[in-house]
Amino acid sequence: MAAASTTKISWRLNEFEAHSKMVSCLALAKHSGRLLATGGEDCSVNIWSISKANCIMSLTGHKNPVECVEINSTDEQVVTGSQSGSVRVWDLEAAKILRTLMGHRTSITSLSCHPFGEYIASSSMDMNIKLWDVRRKGYVFSFSGHTEAVRSLAFSPDGKWLASAGDDCSVKLWDLAQGKVIKEFRSHTAAVHTVQFHPNEYLLASGGSDRTIKLWDLEKFTMIGSLEGNTTPVRCMLFSPDGCCLYSGATDCLRVFGWEPDRCFDVVSVGWEKVSDLAVCNQQLIAASHHLSTVSSYVVDLKRVKKSGGSVIQGIIQDNQPLTEPKDPKGATIRRSYERPTTTCSRLKQRSDADRRSPEGERQSPSEEEADEKLSSAEIHNAEDYKEIFQPKNAISRTPPRIPEPFPAPPEDEMEINIHFGPPSSSQNPPQPPVITAKQKPQQKIILSTRNEPIGLNVSDFLPVSGALSDDEAVTQIKKGHDTMCVMLSSRHKNLETVRAVWVREDVKVRLSLPAAHLDQLLTVDTPDPIITIIITTIWSPFQDILQSSKEHK
Repeated sequence: MAAASTTKISWRLNEFEAHSKMVSCLALAKHSGRLLATGGEDCSVNIWSISKANCIMSLTGHKNPVECVEINSTDEQVVTGSQSGSVRVWDLEAAKILRTLMGHRTSITSLSCHPFGEYIASSSMDMNIKLWDVRRKGYVFSFSGHTEAVRSLAFSPDGKWLASAGDDCSVKLWDLAQGKVIKEFRSHTAAVHTVQFHPNEYLLASGGSDRTIKLWDLEKFTMIGSLEGNTTPVRCMLFSPDGCCLYSGATDCLRVFGWEPDRCFDVVSVGWEKVSDLAVCNQQLIAASHHLSTVSSYVVDLKRVKKSGGSVIQGIIQDNQPLTEPKDPKGATIRRSYERPTTTCSRLKQRSDADRRSPEGERQSPSEEEADEKLSSAEIHNAEDYKEIFQPKNAISRTPPRIPEPFPAPPEDEMEINIHFGPPSSSQNPPQPPVITAKQKPQQKIILSTRNEPIGLNVSDFLPVSGALSDDEAVTQIKKGHDTMCVMLSSRHKNLETVRAVWVREDVKVRLSLPAAHLDQLLTVDTPDPIITIIITTIWSPFQDILQSSKEHK
């Protein structure tokens, strides 16, 4: 355990340029945690190994920017959705397109793959949800009920239910066999970004812009908890494989929550900014985020993360005493568990008849679909990685598949070190531990003088008379100017809040003139908006008087 204290608990694994234009979406493979799919404004989808910066495969065929991507539960297929409303299904092992699904009229906002059958759920800005039968090239049901865009979809572990969440602050639970809503949950005060089913129990979690996570009992259809403590909107979340805790990904850090009672077990600062997806593999949490055209991957060592006990955030649970953990997984004695079928969902198969499809789903002729699929292609960039990841499935092996080893954690200290390993030891000599030596900087050459003291000068005249600073004097020096800096930062924070409030509600004139009115250059720099660019700033000054003028200029 001594080595664990010298390594980092979280670190950035990799960072690379994923597309020639902006990256709009990404998804991690939940089965292996080693595969990453990214979609961008260059209308392409790239497949990556999470630990390497070279692209394994590029999927092209979309005519519009890719807005959503999802990897199925077996890591064999990738589903993509574009800005035009088209959905495409790709076979990664065969490196080809399987289906092109047309039915949505606007941009795709969320995708989810059925855990067992050949079914896909998709949502778009048209506020509709469609359940697709991939084998029949058509959708089984079209769900409507949300009043604003749907942002997240999730199938239940038994494949019988579908959960949806959107900008209308609601979470809906749908029965796939009946094609209707079971229950609508409304406790969020802002848009809901993500929903997740518990892997074993009848429990649903939802998180969004109100910085809270709501937990819903799917037997009684009631809210059993509200997890608070996030300082930024909840962007993604994931239950642990054993279901004992919930990992929450926000802009600032990773939080580990428990429920009944509500509490936060641990907080880990990661620095991943806008994290987009989470996966768990080999006692490690894998995360991925994107900014502009760059994608970054991160790792958190879950063996060093607290997943039980008392709360670390005051206000969620009052007592600081460790809680007694039950012998069984949390809630197993009071809440039902999912019954997973051994085969594909037969009721969905019976419902996928032609009379269940609306004319909207048939608006593209077969000839147009075939032409679209012919234009789609999968280009393999790295044959070695492709064979290593996908081809071993075709080979007959007499041994179990090799489990990927966890990523090694880097050392905690930032000092550059050289690790030297000795030659292989024989049976007589025991193995010696590696010798770790610090890399020393080259010393500057010093030309010694023949005189021990300068001529005509007393060195003591140039040295300070007072002795070394005491601890109190050192603390006083450190605190000097602290109060002034706090006042400056408080004023700047207040101005930023004012700009942010006006930025959302007012027009372009007020938005552009407000930072200049504060006469704070740093405030203008911190004001985020795609309108303000380097080119705009060159012409901003001549137009400032016109924007602030009350007269109309023709």
